[in-house]
Amino acid sequence: MIAGAAFAQATTSQMDGLKLDKNEPIQIESDKLEIHDQEHKADFTGNVKVVQGKTTLQAGHMTVFYKPKANADGQATDANAKPDAGAASISSGNADIDHIVVTDKVFLSSGTQTATADNGAFDMAAQTFILKGDKVVLSDGPNVFTGCQLTVHMQTGQAQLDSCGGRVQIQLDPKSQKKN
Repeated sequence: MIAGAAFAQATTSQMDGLKLDKNEPIQIESDKLEIHDQEHKADFTGNVKVVQGKTTLQAGHMTVFYKPKANADGQATDANAKPDAGAASISSGNADIDHIVVTDKVFLSSGTQTATADNGAFDMAAQTFILKGDKVVLSDGPNVFTGCQLTVHMQTGQAQLDSCGGRVQIQLDPKSQKKN
């Protein structure tokens, strides 16, 4: 059935290395950081590197969008209101992240798995990470999968690679298959 999957318009795989672990601390480095609390976003620019456990994300630019903190009556705080000590802020570490957008040559690695793309987006509510580009390449050891959009469900590690009108290409190394 592997040969049949190679000619499919999309392929699905288990990418356990790309699971998200909420209990691991996150380290972020970049050449520049601009925090826009009024807009509930933080822009990391230049050589962005994010490390969580064994997973590393690199990109030229990353924007983190976070949710405004609700006040006592459950309403979101006004964007024009003066920030207080309890307000959500990326700099104070209490921001509830909504979504993250990465652009400018995205590289994701975890264990033996790597993925490259032009851009990507994390949707924290849906727990999905989508990489897009003219050529999205997913490698697992010597096995290489090429398409234009990779969707990873971060809780399960389930991944789908789409062809976007073309064809998904797969190069499998027979030596990488487990021996029975």
